[in-house]
Amino acid sequence: MKKVINGICVGLAFLCVAIGAVGIVLPFLPTTPFFILAAALFAKGSARFHRWFLSTSLYKKHLDDLVRTKAMTKKSKCSVLASITVLLTIGFFLSPIWHAKVVIVIVALAHYYVFLFRIRTITEEEKSRLRGKEDVS
Repeated sequence: MKKVINGICVGLAFLCVAIGAVGIVLPFLPTTPFFILAAALFAKGSARFHRWFLSTSLYKKHLDDLVRTKAMTKKSKCSVLASITVLLTIGFFLSPIWHAKVVIVIVALAHYYVFLFRIRTITEEEKSRLRGKEDVS
């Protein structure tokens, strides 16, 4: 049973990588959340695939700094929040069920809370400095 669950996790992780890669090209599709989910699913499903994903340029470009420094630049935050806002707004207006609309509003508020108050904002210079310190150690 564990092999089946691991296989499902790896399959879903590859699906998330594919959707995240499409999100790089399409501005309305968020990339970062799909790559975060892919990393978590790879970690659950296969150590080999997890190591592989952490070594890809997709991971390094979109997630590595966030994971290492626990901070994002203002530009990155605005980009992610804009994508999330557009997607959740579309979902809100297309949903005929008021319960779903309430959930969408709660999810949106949670995203804004996390990005504005829980993730530290840094400048590009700080980002470069932090990245340089970690490369030395």
